[in-house]
Amino acid sequence: MSETTVPVTSTSPAASAASGSVRGRRARIALRTVQVLLALFYGVASALPKLIGNQYAVDAFDRIGWGGVGMYTIGALELAGAVALLIPVLQSVAAVALSALMVGAFFVQMIVFGGENAATPLILIVPLAVIAWARRDSNRDLLDLVRRRG
Repeated sequence: MSETTVPVTSTSPAASAASGSVRGRRARIALRTVQVLLALFYGVASALPKLIGNQYAVDAFDRIGWGGVGMYTIGALELAGAVALLIPVLQSVAAVALSALMVGAFFVQMIVFGGENAATPLILIVPLAVIAWARRDSNRDLLDLVRRRG
């Protein structure tokens, strides 16, 4: 057998299913890990400085023209999104809402700050979109829950 040929091995359906379930389990763990990391980022690195009135955040929101009200509002929305990313029934909706917030952040970065750090919100949209898509079944669960309450 030469170095360029690959040996062909047959796998049974049971082996394929086991391999698929291991891959599926790993994918779920990886996705959950990304959710936790994003929740930590939004809760600690992004929302907290706004909610405690960090001078950098105050200056940025003054420059935008939104002042303290805008800063605390965005901080609260980010914190709510971070928490919701960890709640199974809310995870997809939270990812969509945080993505919308990041679209707004991108435009603010482009318009007010001349594009400085404009890539950050775009980069964050990618894993949020993956979460929203992968966890889309939770939207049906949320809708069922809302309908039962109504």
